[in-house]
Amino acid sequence: MLEKFCNSTFWNSSFLDSPEADLPLCFEQTVLVWIPLGFLWLLAPWQLLHVYRTKINRSSITKLYLAKQVLVGFLLILAAIELALVLTEDSGQATVPAIRYTNPSLYLGTWLLVLLFQHSRLWCVQKDSWFLSLFWILSVLCGVFQFQTLIRALLKGNNSNLAYSCLFFICYALNVLILILSAFSEKDDSSNEDVKKKEKSGTTENFPKAWLVKTLFKTFYVILLKSFLLKLMHDLLMFLNPQLLKLLISFANNRDAYVWVGYLYSVLFFVVALIQSLCLQNYFQLCFMLGTGVRATIMASVYKKALTLSNQSRKQYTIGETVNLMSVDAQKLMDMTGFIHLLWSNILQITLCISFLWAELGPSVLAGVGVMVLLIPINGILATKSRAVQVKNMKNKDKRLKIMNEILSGIKILKYFAWEPSFKKQVRELRKKELKNLLTLGQMQTIMIFFLYLSPVLVSVITFSVYILVNSNNVLDAEKAFTSITLFNILRFPLSMFPMVITSMLQASVSTERLEKYLGGDDLDTSAIRHEYNFDKAVQFSEASFTWDRDLEATIRDVNLDIMPGQLVAVVGTVGSGKSSLMSAMLGEMENVHGHITIKGTIAYVPQQSWIQNGTLKDNILFGSELDEKKYQQVLEACALLPDLEVLPGGDLAEIGEKGINLSGGQKQRISLARATYQNSDIYVLDDPLSAVDAHVGKHIFNKVLGPNGLLKGKTRLLITHSIHFLPQVDEIVVLGNGTILEKGSYSTLLAKKGLFAKILKTSKKQMGLEGEATVNEDSEEDDCGLMPSVEEIPEEVASLTMRRENSLHRTLSHSSRSSSRHRKSLKNSLKTRNVNTLKEEEELVKGQKLIKKEFIQTGKVKLSIYLKYLRAMGLCLIFFIIIAYVINAVAYIGSNLWLSAWTNDSKTYNGTNYPASQRDLRVGVYGALGLVQGVFVLIGNLCSARASTHASNILHKQLLTNILRAPMSFFDTTPTGRIVNRFAGDISTVDDTLPLSLRSWLVCFLGIISTLVMICMATPIFITVIIPLGIIYTFVQMFYVATSRQLKRLDSVTRSPIYSHFSETVSGLSVIRAFEHQQRFLKHNEVGIDTNQKCVFSWIVSNRWLAVRLELIGNLIVFFASVMMVIYRDTLSGDTAGFVLSNALNITQTLNWLVRMTSEIETNIVAVERINEYIKVENEAPWVTDKRPPPGWPSKGEIQFNNYQLRYRPELDLILKGITCDIKSMEKVGVVGRTGAGKSTLTNALFRILEAAGGQIIIDGVDIASIGLHDLREKLTIIPQDPILFSGSLRMNLDPFNNHSDEEIWKALELAHLKSFVAGLQLGLSHKVTEAGDNLSIGQRQLLCLARALLRKSKILIMDEATAAVDIETDHLIQTTIQKEFSHCTTITIAHRLHTIMDSDKIMVLDNGKIVEYGTPNELLKNSGPFCLMAKEAGIENVNSTSL
Repeated sequence: MLEKFCNSTFWNSSFLDSPEADLPLCFEQTVLVWIPLGFLWLLAPWQLLHVYRTKINRSSITKLYLAKQVLVGFLLILAAIELALVLTEDSGQATVPAIRYTNPSLYLGTWLLVLLFQHSRLWCVQKDSWFLSLFWILSVLCGVFQFQTLIRALLKGNNSNLAYSCLFFICYALNVLILILSAFSEKDDSSNEDVKKKEKSGTTENFPKAWLVKTLFKTFYVILLKSFLLKLMHDLLMFLNPQLLKLLISFANNRDAYVWVGYLYSVLFFVVALIQSLCLQNYFQLCFMLGTGVRATIMASVYKKALTLSNQSRKQYTIGETVNLMSVDAQKLMDMTGFIHLLWSNILQITLCISFLWAELGPSVLAGVGVMVLLIPINGILATKSRAVQVKNMKNKDKRLKIMNEILSGIKILKYFAWEPSFKKQVRELRKKELKNLLTLGQMQTIMIFFLYLSPVLVSVITFSVYILVNSNNVLDAEKAFTSITLFNILRFPLSMFPMVITSMLQASVSTERLEKYLGGDDLDTSAIRHEYNFDKAVQFSEASFTWDRDLEATIRDVNLDIMPGQLVAVVGTVGSGKSSLMSAMLGEMENVHGHITIKGTIAYVPQQSWIQNGTLKDNILFGSELDEKKYQQVLEACALLPDLEVLPGGDLAEIGEKGINLSGGQKQRISLARATYQNSDIYVLDDPLSAVDAHVGKHIFNKVLGPNGLLKGKTRLLITHSIHFLPQVDEIVVLGNGTILEKGSYSTLLAKKGLFAKILKTSKKQMGLEGEATVNEDSEEDDCGLMPSVEEIPEEVASLTMRRENSLHRTLSHSSRSSSRHRKSLKNSLKTRNVNTLKEEEELVKGQKLIKKEFIQTGKVKLSIYLKYLRAMGLCLIFFIIIAYVINAVAYIGSNLWLSAWTNDSKTYNGTNYPASQRDLRVGVYGALGLVQGVFVLIGNLCSARASTHASNILHKQLLTNILRAPMSFFDTTPTGRIVNRFAGDISTVDDTLPLSLRSWLVCFLGIISTLVMICMATPIFITVIIPLGIIYTFVQMFYVATSRQLKRLDSVTRSPIYSHFSETVSGLSVIRAFEHQQRFLKHNEVGIDTNQKCVFSWIVSNRWLAVRLELIGNLIVFFASVMMVIYRDTLSGDTAGFVLSNALNITQTLNWLVRMTSEIETNIVAVERINEYIKVENEAPWVTDKRPPPGWPSKGEIQFNNYQLRYRPELDLILKGITCDIKSMEKVGVVGRTGAGKSTLTNALFRILEAAGGQIIIDGVDIASIGLHDLREKLTIIPQDPILFSGSLRMNLDPFNNHSDEEIWKALELAHLKSFVAGLQLGLSHKVTEAGDNLSIGQRQLLCLARALLRKSKILIMDEATAAVDIETDHLIQTTIQKEFSHCTTITIAHRLHTIMDSDKIMVLDNGKIVEYGTPNELLKNSGPFCLMAKEAGIENVNSTSL
């Protein structure tokens, strides 16, 4: 049987029985070939299965792997060639043996399998396969025999099978090469150690991949299917047009045909086009619905994930980056849905086009198609290159937004320290990189467009030339030429879309990867927190160890702690001893190392840094619960919020800005406490809620809320506190140190023990000298009246706070000093009177109650000035070049069409036989030249436009950044950060990416339509009568649509902002939301926001479809009328003119559609420029540096004089400082006290000129501060601010952003700020990275860094704004001593928070209601029983010496 199979002897022992022994060729070609192949095919499935089961992450591609794959690829090609040779040899008379077919076929399969197999090894730890190596050894060994047989035959001169022999030799050589390569082991970058490392860190690398697209597909497959069918129908109908065109041309050429036939064709033209339009529009509608669905899904998923993400995973993302996932990446996926069907539809269209062209022009089409195919890889390479650039750019954008976010959050610090230039420089550097990449991207896209443009022209030139040159009988006539041109035009669309589809795919793939990484990140593991409902203890820690980061050691170590229901437990310890971490562990925010925590009941949580939502004060307290008026009033009273409500405009309906920007630290904390108190929970976790309030308010809150008789009595309370005088009243005290419990027990037992606690108590009492405060006053009536929020601070942002109604019941200081009988009047009475007064006023919104301005929505047309602004930014010279280039391109396009028409006319003059060669060459040459001119000028135009648009982006961003940094503080108080960031993110990105493209496409479309109409009118002038009415309808439809679409698009961006700001708010308040278990409510809120936005988006989509249907109708009518004209004037027109007119008319529909789309795109995108411009025009604060510079070395003494100084927040508000006059001598220490809203912080703002004077002046060392530049002033003053704000970057950058100081100076400052040991202990020292907002340092450490910052500046005037609110008593003591020692030569103004901190001042200034009521030394003020004396008594200070600091 095998004999027949190879047509020769299979086995004959005589072969071996000779001097030149050999094996029969048949044996060598069958058995010896099949041994290795059999081995491979039998074992391959098992091997592949094994690979699949032990799959790890795909490793990177190595050169060795590439070499092997390329060699096997060559083997594959050789097998194919061999098969092709056999097929061509075979004449059908069974001369070719079967073996010659089977072996190449077997090899084809085998090499494919080997390719797959080698590829699959990328997912293995062991890259080399013993199994493949064996296969190669077998192949080479078994091939040796055939190799020598064929060589002998050739030596004998037997060349019958020369081709076959050569192929075999090449294959054999390749086999040997691969065997040699297999001997080298593949080095993988991640060797075993790396694998171990990866397993350890777990979260970063191994996230589940490639599931997102599948999931989305499963969700939306019905819509996909419907749109698939519609698109298919549209594509098939598209090819009827060229066929109808062919019939019409032959009708025009045939004078004998009946007229009705012509009309029938015209009507058919119209009907086909109409059905096509409807299919296409329905398809688009479905695609866009799919897109919005996908976007909503992604946004909701990202939000949902953010609520459960573990801290470890969350660390990898800043808030800016997460918002980016929600905005940018979701949008990229939405854009992708429009392209998804083009993948198969493009291929279908190309195939059909080529087959129809073949029918027209025969094999010469292949020349044209070849050119197209050649252009695809070029575009592919460019596309991948541009993807890489894009990924790089995304990273730069993320970084830039991160810095912008921080600048806006810490803008106050930047202004105080005059640091704007340094940060501006950082942003500029990043922006420079970004723009460089943008230009590269623009140039790559330009080259891609150039090839696209060239392809149809090149293809038609080459195809027609080849068609004529191949055969002298081939003549180009009108039917052939114009049908082909129409087909080429159809072909142009899928080919031009291909790169767009690919780019969109690539962008979407970058985004899916980012989303998969985020959505696949680890969730919070709360398995160590057990909730038991029948349990005798409220909270129990069993051997609990927790850490913030798996790679670092545990923060909380082996804690054992039982807390009984109803107990009040105080947790004390030094800064950084793990108090807050202990609470976080209980809330499930940390990673469990071992042990567990059992909790009985629900939790309410008051964080150390209060988290306030943007909304009314009432909403913040209710936090989603039902309103119970009686309980609500009780909570307000207990949390000492009533006096604040009198001051706040609109009472509890006053709007609070983002992050509680218009509240003081104390107010934020009390609202946060009120929120927890109002929730009826079982366990209250209170993280230092008394740190930002002063002594008597603290006392009030302790008695009314936390203490044994407070609102929360009977609940379990865990209180972290630095206030020692409350400790005697708690049930149990836990002393923490370094993450473990050092002591626990009641106050008395711990004192008796004389352990650590007793020691801490002793030192702090010594420092505070407040023995009087250790016993807490029980008389609650007395307490009520002591409730003046006297020294508690209110920040100056409170534009609105000063809007107080003067007639409302204030308990001013003078009031209380005047009569102590009135002083006894309880708060409740004053409340009643207040309610009567305010009920009437509650109806209308109080002036200043709304803080955040509604985002301004522009209406109507975008002004011409905006377009001009953008065009000027692009550079008028460049624009001129761009337009000229495009116009020349359009002219060349008309020319080439006319030339073609003349060319086809030749077919009538000459018959195929006598077509002169010179004529032929001229026709081809000119046609080609015109095509080339088109391409070149498009290239020039696009290159200019890429440069111009980058230039514009640069200028706009520069102006925006400069102006925002120069905006006055009041602008930032009334504008949410999200809104400003939106300008830097969304709007700038539109100006970078989308706007230039839209403008370019618009210009091309516009000129294209004009040239088409010009051509039609040249052929049939009468056509103008049709164009004019259609044109009028068209412009009307367009104007109507653009207005609507623009407004809808604006609504879209305005409804989108709240989604993002709510998201960033959620991310910053995660621990609170999780603790209260309010995730569902926040999810709901987010979904409602997304729905509102979806409504706007959906309306916009529908309006788009409305327009498209009407436009396509106009386009179809143009085609219809053009074809009717051909029929009417058929006697005067020849076939070539008819073809020329109609093939252009067919092109117009798509272009018209595109033009309107682009017009509206430009309209909607130019809105970005409008919004940027709005912020470029924000009015600035005074110039940073003026002509009048202060003398060098100023201020040398540090004398400050206030002369009748007046100040108001905004022009429409009352004065807040009402004529302050006082002198502060050089080196004097002045303490400023006064109740909330008295204007203490406003004083600092006046000194720094954060607010400008309304009258009077401040003179420092003889220079009026209003006369010099802001930076000259601010660089000479130093402030230690209330909130310690840090920026992400190195520690060094935070202390000295301009690099003005040497390392020694910085270390010295750190040493004085008691941070040297901490910083020296860090791995990177001064280069230690500070995370966003300084989250990786404790608040105490941040405060000390701010002190170090002040020490570095060495200025003559120091201002301290309650700088010691968030630190324990020891740290406070450290800060006080450092300040006394280091700043002894300075003039110091301290805005006091705890009275004992300023008792050693030289002078004390008591402010009330914007005036100075008392000013003198502490002793003098204590003697005359004025307001200060009362406050001192309240704080338990009898005389100056009782605070022996």
